Amino acid sequence: MVKKDQYNVAVAGATGAVGRKMLEILEQRKFPVANLKALASARSVGQALPFNGNSLAVEELKDDSFEGVDIALFSAGAGVSHQFAPAAVKSGCVVIDNSSAFRMEPEVPLVVPEVNPDAIGDNPGIIANPNCSTIQMVVALKPIHDKYKIKRVVVSTYQSVSGSGQKAIDELQNQTKNILAGKAAEPDVYPHQIAFNCLPHIDNFLDSGYTKEEMKMVNETQKILGDSSIRISPTTVRVPVFYSHSESINVETVGPINAKEVRELLSGMDGICVVDNPESNEYPLAIDSEGRDEVFVGRIRDDISCENAINFWVVSDNLHKGAALNAVQIAEYLVKPR
Repeated sequence: MVKKDQYNVAVAGATGAVGRKMLEILEQRKFPVANLKALASARSVGQALPFNGNSLAVEELKDDSFEGVDIALFSAGAGVSHQFAPAAVKSGCVVIDNSSAFRMEPEVPLVVPEVNPDAIGDNPGIIANPNCSTIQMVVALKPIHDKYKIKRVVVSTYQSVSGSGQKAIDELQNQTKNILAGKAAEPDVYPHQIAFNCLPHIDNFLDSGYTKEEMKMVNETQKILGDSSIRISPTTVRVPVFYSHSESINVETVGPINAKEVRELLSGMDGICVVDNPESNEYPLAIDSEGRDEVFVGRIRDDISCENAINFWVVSDNLHKGAALNAVQIAEYLVKPR
């Protein structure tokens, strides 16, 4: 990619929750934008989105939308990415795709900038953004794997409804109001009531009994860390929280490991904030991570049931670091001098 002082950027799916967050983060981080296109479906044309103190008119996403565009951030779903990302690449644009469309394609780099930026290479066409639950986990796992070599991971997630989009946010809000008013809570987005409930069901079930979301965490983690020998046992759960995902992670390593060393190791890592003072009731909380860049880690402790294993708790904003920020960080890596 030719280095410039400023770049023409497009956001596909700009009117969605993640697309809006992408615009916000591009502005906050002062990404060197020359011109910016906000692209969405035909029904969104005519809307205006704020950017850098101006009003950005939404344009219809088409095959020819990427002429003259240097970098396109996609967050409009796998179907849209499959349809339009190849056309964007053909026009000379680098695509950073937030959907699942290309993540497991062998030739497509799957990137978390704090973990494996070198996977991008010199001439990428499409770069895949990992799943939100995978991103926050691998940020915490990478330093541990580098120092101790991870053998096995057992992870249970507690994922907010914003991971399912605006309709799910509205559903939790409306169900909560209805229940507190003594009314029925009718499910629509989810198969069961989500308010005051937990659903051990994210995405479709597979023949194995695991869900697609759970297998994303397995396959994506192995690809990002570049080690298919790591065994991963996931359970993903939707909880009645609006923003930020939380994860309980147990890591078994090949050699000796202890909580004190891991706490010190993670405290020195970019992108990680260790909050681990249980005697003062200080540990990562979903409400504290909202809108923050960092992956928060706490409750770091030795596993009393297994040799060479530790437990810890990881929290991150799924729309922020788990989606939009990670994509913008990839874009920043593309444009910075190497």
